Amino acid sequence: MKSIVQKLDLDGYLRLFEKFFARLKSVVMEGDAGYHYRYIKALMSLQFPDPGHVPNLDEELNRIKKQAVLREEEIYAFVMMISYFNSLKALELHEPLLSWIQEIEIPPEIMEVTGYFSDEGVISSQIDPELLGIETAIKINKSAIKEELYRLLHSNVLRDFLVDTQIHYLNSEETILVRGGFNNVLKATIVGRSSGGYFYVIPQKISALKEKESELLSAKEEVVYRYCQKISAVFHTWGRFLMFINKEYDRFDHYQARVNFARSYDYEFVLPAKHKRVKLVDFCHPAIEAPIPVSIDLNRPVMLITGVNAGGKTMLLKSILSAVYMSRHLLPFRCDARRTQIGSFRQIEAVIDDPQSVKNDISTFAGRMVEFAELFAKKDAIVGVDEIELGTDSDEAASLFRVMLEELRKREITFVVTTHHKRLASLMGSDENVELIAALYDEERRTPTYTFLQGSIGKSYAFETAQRYGIPEEIVAKAKVLYGEDKENLNELIEKSTAMEREMRQKIIALDDASQALERKKTALEEKEEQMRESYRKAAATMEEQYYSAIARAQEALKVQESTEGRRLLNEAHKLKEQPLPASEQESKTAFKVGDRIKYRSHKGELLSLGGNDATVMIEGMKMRVPQSQLKRCGDSRTVSAKPKEAKVEIEKGTAAVSVKLLGMYGDEAIEKVDKFLSDALVNGLGEVQIVHGTGGGVLSKLVTEYLQNYPKIKRFYRMPGNLGVTIVEL
Repeated sequence: MKSIVQKLDLDGYLRLFEKFFARLKSVVMEGDAGYHYRYIKALMSLQFPDPGHVPNLDEELNRIKKQAVLREEEIYAFVMMISYFNSLKALELHEPLLSWIQEIEIPPEIMEVTGYFSDEGVISSQIDPELLGIETAIKINKSAIKEELYRLLHSNVLRDFLVDTQIHYLNSEETILVRGGFNNVLKATIVGRSSGGYFYVIPQKISALKEKESELLSAKEEVVYRYCQKISAVFHTWGRFLMFINKEYDRFDHYQARVNFARSYDYEFVLPAKHKRVKLVDFCHPAIEAPIPVSIDLNRPVMLITGVNAGGKTMLLKSILSAVYMSRHLLPFRCDARRTQIGSFRQIEAVIDDPQSVKNDISTFAGRMVEFAELFAKKDAIVGVDEIELGTDSDEAASLFRVMLEELRKREITFVVTTHHKRLASLMGSDENVELIAALYDEERRTPTYTFLQGSIGKSYAFETAQRYGIPEEIVAKAKVLYGEDKENLNELIEKSTAMEREMRQKIIALDDASQALERKKTALEEKEEQMRESYRKAAATMEEQYYSAIARAQEALKVQESTEGRRLLNEAHKLKEQPLPASEQESKTAFKVGDRIKYRSHKGELLSLGGNDATVMIEGMKMRVPQSQLKRCGDSRTVSAKPKEAKVEIEKGTAAVSVKLLGMYGDEAIEKVDKFLSDALVNGLGEVQIVHGTGGGVLSKLVTEYLQNYPKIKRFYRMPGNLGVTIVEL
């Protein structure tokens, strides 16, 4: 009996996917798909090394439990897994991969074992002087064999007996090919004869060197075996860890195979959602070489597909079930993943093949009844049924299957059904739980389009299909007469209805596109309006800061001496202050009253009093005097009692300057002044201040820069463009 994978034509796709595994296993991942999906998505954004091929180690793990001694290559398989996780730890990982990989702690004894092996997968001679000596002796001995063979092949004494000057390998032994009579000039052992009657011989001196090589190899095997015993004992101690790392390697192998498969074929992942809808957008079944992308929406318990023969009805059924299967196992495929939605189903069933069996004495219809009877024992499934009325009278089958589908729907079973007969479609078409799908046909070209229209019953186009495949036109004409005018008229009505439905849907799509375009324009205008409001707010804040800056400069000038410059600066400040605010700003000022809940920048508080363009507010237990222009109403206003609430901390603020001059000061003095200046500015809610340090030798500039880099309440600071002697600080 075919598996669900074979029924859906996914066997070739899965064989291709399995090539990406480091070791062969089932494609099924145990556990929550959403949990695994997080790791796969994180791995998609990471460049990681390909894991090497590692054999299945279940048998080796069982032998470790029994304290058996593993072979060198079996130990190296574990070393490969452990070394791979070590290489992952060196990567710049992101969550959730970071926590997972970093929490895998490899015991020091196991880490020591990984250092025993060379890149070739054998125990390195560098860790043991005895092993190093043996391998050196083997190399010297091999070199001696090679030199002796070369000497013999170019010897004048042996030249007349040599057939050629090549070394011949016979049963993995180096031999030379000689003629008869060679024993007069060479002591050697005959190990074979050629078809020409010549002799393959091993010279006596070579035999002695071979025996020595054999002894050296035996000695090497003894040393390697001692290490295998030692490592196997360590593995027995850490058997639980090895079982864990083996399981984690399989888990990572599942993830990396899916990621590399998706990257190789430009596939995408779709996480199954917690609903029963299957919405495919530009889906391509992996079994089709040049597919026409399918877009379909199954959002009802039954989808009934009718229409043209060989028009893709069965492939649509297989596409829907295949998408559910691949999504369920987090296997990537080609689609528009952003708009595709696939629900979760506990089981996937396909009633596709002809169930007729001569051996079991089951007819086609009887076989179908057996398959449907089994469905009554299932729940929460998606079932595809191809040619539902197969094997019996279509009118009787239509009534029977309608009742069975209605009953099976109560068991939360979703159906995708194909049929040629309109009787079942007409019986179920009025049911709001049934989605009608028509396979479309190109009348002009007389070929299927392999596209589908939702909400319509499709014509089968049996006569047109017969004619397309070579049935004579006159035979088709006679069949039409026999079929009857009334039924043909019904087909024409179905065809016209389908055409009208298609036209209506195209108009709806056009209207939707126009509506979306208008919505985008509306959004753009709203964003532009918000940008302009923000620009206005920034301009108003800048004007306020200019006002305070002018006041500060005037006061500084007056501190030095009463001068014309001082009076000029003070007049300039008053002019800025007296400038009328825009109507909208004035309205916002007059809208405030004592007791309002207000928002100042990112802080919420309470309005205590109003005075001129300023306001006194209480924010987080601290009184602050701020410009009214920077306040916003926040929530409902409330009456303030005559006596404000006592706060744990109350700071009375004086007038803060927007600039400070450090010219001519020593380093410590300058930094102390900057610290006090910034504290005053923060308490008084200033957004931007200036520090005048001059250029000079650059000492003050450097000290100020270092101090600001470590100051906690600064957004950013920079040099004033065109004047490097002034640093602008944004608070």
